[in-house]
Amino acid sequence: MPSIPQAILERCRSLAEGVVLAPKEFLHLGSRYAVDQAFSRLAKAGHLIRIGRGLYVSPVQTNNQTRAPSLERVAESLAAQGKQRIAVNGARAAKSLGLTQNSPREGVFLTTGRSRQLQIGDATVALQHAPYWMLALGSSRAGDAIRALAWMGRDHVDAATSALYQRLPRDEWDTLASVRASLPSWMAVSIGKAATRNELGRSNAGS
Repeated sequence: MPSIPQAILERCRSLAEGVVLAPKEFLHLGSRYAVDQAFSRLAKAGHLIRIGRGLYVSPVQTNNQTRAPSLERVAESLAAQGKQRIAVNGARAAKSLGLTQNSPREGVFLTTGRSRQLQIGDATVALQHAPYWMLALGSSRAGDAIRALAWMGRDHVDAATSALYQRLPRDEWDTLASVRASLPSWMAVSIGKAATRNELGRSNAGS
C-alpha cells in the first residue's frame, strides 16, 4: 500500500490542469493530522501549490518548466466541487463581447458562493459574491452578456443591448431574452427594446 504522500501524488497525476485537491478527500488513508502533514510536506517540496486554507493544486510541467495552473481552470474546478457558479467578471465579459476597449483587471471572478481570495503561484485570485441572476446562465455568451450589461450600468445599457443584438448568435440572444423576468427591470426593458427596435428595422428594410 502506498504511503499517504505517494497516494496523493498518484491522484495528482491522474487529474487535469487546475483540479483542486483537499486533505479531507484522503482521510481514508490516515488521521487528519497525518494527511495535513503530507500535504504540507508536498507543498514545501514544490509538488503541490497551496492556494488557500485546505486547498491545493498541482503545478503544471511544460517544456521542462513548472508553472501554476491557469486561473480559469482553478475557478472551474472550484465551481464544480463547491456546487457554486463561477464566471468572469463584468469588465472581462464586456471586453470579450467588444463593448469596451478597457483592459480589465486579471484574476477577478464572480461567484454565487462566498467572497474570498486565493493565491495561485504569483497571482492573487479574488472571488466576489454576486447575485444568482448574474451567473444563472453560467459561462455561456448569453451569461457573459448579462454580466457585461450589469457592469456597463443603466446609463449605457441601451447602446450595449443594441450592440449585443447584432453580435450574439441568435440562439444566445434568444437565451438572454428568455431570462428577462429574473433580471433587474432596467436591464430587462432594454433587452426587450433592443429586440423590438431591430426587428422593426428589418421589417422596414424589407418592405
